[in-house]
Amino acid sequence: MTGSTAASFTADDYRARMERAARAAAEASLAGLLVAPGPDLVWLTGYTPPAVTERLTLLVLAAGQDPVLVVPALEAPDAHRAAGAAALTLRDWADGKDPYAATAALLGASGRFGISDNAWALHLLALQQALPGSSYASLTAALPMLRAVKDAAELDLMAAAGAAADATFEEIRNVPFAGRRESEVAADLDRLLRLHGHEQVDFTIVASGPNGANPHHEAGDRVIVRGDMVVLDFGGLRDGYGSDTSRTVHVGEPTDEERRVHAIVREAQEAGFRAVRPGAACQDVDRAARRVIADAGYGEYFIHRTGHGIGVTTHEPPYMIEGEEQPLVPGMCFSVEPGIYLPGRFGVRIEDIVTVTEDGGRRLNATTRELVIVE
Repeated sequence: MTGSTAASFTADDYRARMERAARAAAEASLAGLLVAPGPDLVWLTGYTPPAVTERLTLLVLAAGQDPVLVVPALEAPDAHRAAGAAALTLRDWADGKDPYAATAALLGASGRFGISDNAWALHLLALQQALPGSSYASLTAALPMLRAVKDAAELDLMAAAGAAADATFEEIRNVPFAGRRESEVAADLDRLLRLHGHEQVDFTIVASGPNGANPHHEAGDRVIVRGDMVVLDFGGLRDGYGSDTSRTVHVGEPTDEERRVHAIVREAQEAGFRAVRPGAACQDVDRAARRVIADAGYGEYFIHRTGHGIGVTTHEPPYMIEGEEQPLVPGMCFSVEPGIYLPGRFGVRIEDIVTVTEDGGRRLNATTRELVIVE
């Protein structure tokens, strides 16, 4: 297997993240944050529970208070081994005891708390019952930028994930396409991503011919034939950080129309990238890419947002979409992926992950954005 070793985040790194999150919560007029198992908990503490069960696991953060991780007693040994364990207090609870009463004692009688989007309703309702004066807001709504700005070590991991996805594309463009099922090419993508260091593959879209007009087509049994345009969209997690790239290839020689549509999308992708700069709004990236496609007469066929954030998950805030006025900040990472989708005929999408720099943007994908001919 190729690829670098993941950066070793220390307890101090996790302590700084938790302190930053607690400050952000206070600035958002929240009494604290309640973080359930999932990507936020991993990012804040380095802890992934051995299994997601009905037993309550919850990180409690509030400005001016030490972080506390409430865990089932039988999972406490695993929590103690987490990279960020030294930066927090563990409070375990045994079966037969009330974990919600123990958690409520950490929160106070009332207040508005941010809570993980993926927290179980079972736990949220029980906390509300224990604290009738409390109210809750999802973390995405209350603190959408919590994980958006990456530090130098995170950016290195993002770049490595992007390079691994690029290496995958350089190999997949040389495999046979014609006469093979989409699912077979998708299996090649999965294998190559793992070969280049991905521990998790989230998607391997292979959308050939008319299937390319469906942006989220799942690779199926359709046999790819000469003359097909094929949208490839693939990515996952490498050393805990995400990759996501799209390239559109053609089996054999394309028509003039196919070349023209691909060139329009390439121009739109370039326009979106050039709109990236500190202080610009997220919607400015969407507007720049969308304008090119609309001016070329294909506006109705660009049917999704221009981009999404990426980090410890492959889809997260911020989103490059009309109405999103969040300013771009150095260290943000997101996709720029315009497309044109012609129903019943073909589709084209080109996608890079981009990070905001002090004076513009930097692509984390470097493979050609020209139309690649495959066999």
